[in-house]
Amino acid sequence: MRLLTWIFNLTLFLLALGFAVSNTATTELHFLPVGKEAVWSAPLVIFLLVFFAAGVVVGLLAGVPSYFRNRREISRLRKEIKVALRAQAATAERPVDIALPPVSLGG
Repeated sequence: MRLLTWIFNLTLFLLALGFAVSNTATTELHFLPVGKEAVWSAPLVIFLLVFFAAGVVVGLLAGVPSYFRNRREISRLRKEIKVALRAQAATAERPVDIALPPVSLGG
């Protein structure tokens, strides 16, 4: 299975490398229609890489509130478990009289 994963990753890398090598033509990106000063010229691959990285960053930032909310919830639940275990240990130390019904053997 590990070999299959390596083969898949190598194939994916070679496809991305081939895409990057075949798209080296300079492309212009116009930011706003305010004039010719707001133009960025770079290879297409650079634009794709920058916007892909920006998308990854935005996606990670979108998950940050959920991450911290889950950590708070896990911390709260761990505290509840500690309290419950302490209460259980305290009750286990004290003997409790349990009245069991009489058992008849045969009858």
